[in-house]
Amino acid sequence: MANGQWYPPEWPDRIRALAEGSLKPVVPKRAATVMLLRDADAGPAVHMLRRRTSMAFAGGAYAYPGGGVDPRDEHQIRWAGPTRAWWAHRLGVDEGTAQAIVCAAVRETYEEAGVLLAGPTPDSVVRDTTGDDWEADRAALVARDVSFAEFLDRRGLVLRSDLLGAWTRWITPEFEPRRYDTWFFVAALPEGQRTRNASTEADRTVWIRPTDAAASYDKGELLMMPPTIATLRQLTPYDSAAQALAAAPDRDLTPVLAQARLVDGEIVLSWPGHDEFTKHIPTGGARA
Repeated sequence: MANGQWYPPEWPDRIRALAEGSLKPVVPKRAATVMLLRDADAGPAVHMLRRRTSMAFAGGAYAYPGGGVDPRDEHQIRWAGPTRAWWAHRLGVDEGTAQAIVCAAVRETYEEAGVLLAGPTPDSVVRDTTGDDWEADRAALVARDVSFAEFLDRRGLVLRSDLLGAWTRWITPEFEPRRYDTWFFVAALPEGQRTRNASTEADRTVWIRPTDAAASYDKGELLMMPPTIATLRQLTPYDSAAQALAAAPDRDLTPVLAQARLVDGEIVLSWPGHDEFTKHIPTGGARA
């Protein structure tokens, strides 16, 4: 392949079915993912995980920690940073949904990377999340035995929403059987904490500079979905995690949704504003 773009073989048939009206789009589930950054000598590196090849969705592709919103993420929670009203305006949703999305971002980062953006006070962060007791709490969260609000309350911790910066928003194409409305955030690795592969869905994790990851994608060495490589390219201008976080408030959060249309006997699949992902698919089903 020319690059590492994830491209399922069933897409052409599903796109044709959508165009013909025989495929009804499923409603996308809200989700959040976090580009966790840490500073290095040659600029910031981002934490990425590789999804197991056995996964039904994007197996073998590199991604960031993240996942779907838990309905309980709207429960009353210890909160620090910008208000829920501020986040609602920033994310373009109501206050309850805004809290749930931010909560999901923090919760999923802890569940999948062992990194917790929370602290005992509104201006502090826990320094160490290792140990059997922390692992037991993390496992309970993954199993949905406890809500994130219950976990924070028992630990006496406050969610630090000010440590997150909303970066972009992508919606899974209408022809996909699994659809997500995903908000991407940036955050800096808190001092004293370290990442680990805590996800059952990943078989490898790496810290990698966005420029190096993008170069490996261009060579076809790293497999990624369009939102992942797009956000990596967007991170390359910044010399530090702080610079990226400072840029986040001015980022456009207009959703990116792929469009499939029939043009001169072929299907044209495109992502508005991201020409590199455009695909031309002959109506016979072969890839262009």
